[in-house]
Amino acid sequence: MPKMKTNKAAAKRFKITGSGRIRRSKCGASHFMGNKGSSRLRRLRKNDMVHPSFEGRVGQLFPYGLP
Repeated sequence: MPKMKTNKAAAKRFKITGSGRIRRSKCGASHFMGNKGSSRLRRLRKNDMVHPSFEGRVGQLFPYGLP
């Protein structure tokens, strides 16, 4: 039986916390920064958590747990 593969696109986008929740970055922080306000850019710098109802679907992409 071959090893199962981790989805590498998901591995670059998600990390696991110490408590086992899945962390993600917020969208909209890659370009067109001059049009966005300073408070909005500060908010986009922070990481966010994957919603608990969606954690199972994201977890399926990592057969051996998150890297």
